[in-house]
Amino acid sequence: MPRRNLYWLLAISVVSLLCFQKVQSTRYGRILGNAMQRVERKYLHKVEAEELFKGAMEGMIARLGDPYSAYLEPEEAGQLNETLDQNFVGVGLHVLVDPQSKHLLVAFPLPGSPAARKGLRAGDRIVRIDQRSTEGMTLKEAVRLLRGKPGDSVTLTIQREGLEKPLVVEIVRELIHTPSIEGDRRGADGTWDFFLEGHERIGYVRITSFGRDTRDELLQALNWLAVRNMRGLILDLRDNPGGLLQAARDVCDLFISEGVIVTTRGRNGQVLREYRASGKAVWTDFPMVVLVNRHSASASEIVAACLQDHGRAVIVGQRTLGKGTVQEVMDLEAGLGALRLTTASYWRPSEVEIHRHQDAPETESWGVQPDEGYVVAVDKELAARLDRQRMRRQGIRLPPAEDETSGGDDCPVVDPQLAKAVEALEQLLAKPAGSAKPPPS
Repeated sequence: MPRRNLYWLLAISVVSLLCFQKVQSTRYGRILGNAMQRVERKYLHKVEAEELFKGAMEGMIARLGDPYSAYLEPEEAGQLNETLDQNFVGVGLHVLVDPQSKHLLVAFPLPGSPAARKGLRAGDRIVRIDQRSTEGMTLKEAVRLLRGKPGDSVTLTIQREGLEKPLVVEIVRELIHTPSIEGDRRGADGTWDFFLEGHERIGYVRITSFGRDTRDELLQALNWLAVRNMRGLILDLRDNPGGLLQAARDVCDLFISEGVIVTTRGRNGQVLREYRASGKAVWTDFPMVVLVNRHSASASEIVAACLQDHGRAVIVGQRTLGKGTVQEVMDLEAGLGALRLTTASYWRPSEVEIHRHQDAPETESWGVQPDEGYVVAVDKELAARLDRQRMRRQGIRLPPAEDETSGGDDCPVVDPQLAKAVEALEQLLAKPAGSAKPPPS
């Protein structure tokens, strides 16, 4: 062996030994390791060391009392990465469980996906996945069976209305992109119309989550609106659970030309990082309204707070969740999952903390409050009907709700929060303002 390689091996061995000794010298780490060995060796029933490790990790994180920190098993860690990357390997189907037949129902095939190219339609019932019956199958289990590795195939047995015999379709899995941007309604070709129906050139964009491609997808929607002479924009962040901090920062940077977007702080309020506008924003000359509700969280709260503090948009709806903490995902050794740990908190440009601490009263300044005069509450029953109506406008075919009367769910429902947003935007448009223009090429 060359002498240089020998030196490298010796150096690596010394560093590894020092790291091991440092871990072993920690009293609690040593005791925990000893306890795991004793349980594995002496417990009445056989138990695997990996299971003990997972239990120890879960117990340690639970002790923090933080609902946003967690130990993620390998499958959960992979699903989180897929959500943030906006990609997964599968056939490209939105599925749900039919409450009547208990089989899987195709809600919507993603445009251009392998399932769409094979001719699957909204309303098709999936009765078998390969050799497995879907009767009584959970949605989580169905998704696991539909996903897999690129190039692998899956065989679906389909029952379609109007056909006596079932269809057997073999579909090859591919890498599927999951968009985070939606419009008001989907056309027959699967593309979005970003104008609000029944209102003259009012743009409507819904952000469902903040992933790696959210900024680029939003830019495409804004360009679509701008070339069609949009007068003003409603940005819908209702039910948005959040996502990547960088994606939220990039969205804000499209609409404000200067100033602080958000600040992160660590222990004892120490400022870790201040995110500021780049000064390159071009979407600053049209009125905006942002819709939020009590399920708008994290990155969506960053965007709403930033646009509110800078006077760039009117906020309409309900107070947001108040989830204003940063989670860092730390991969563990191969096959052992990851640790999602809260490491910082978000502070809005006005230097007010977004996070709602445990038992914080309504009178404290957490989350994002709608602007004065623009609070609109929606009860659970109406919210459920509005959600079903929105999905139908997306082209999703839904089975009848279990508790609805015949035909009742098909009647149009007025969205009071959206109506208030339109009212606010019309008031802004009554004032002198410019119109949106496409950014320079």
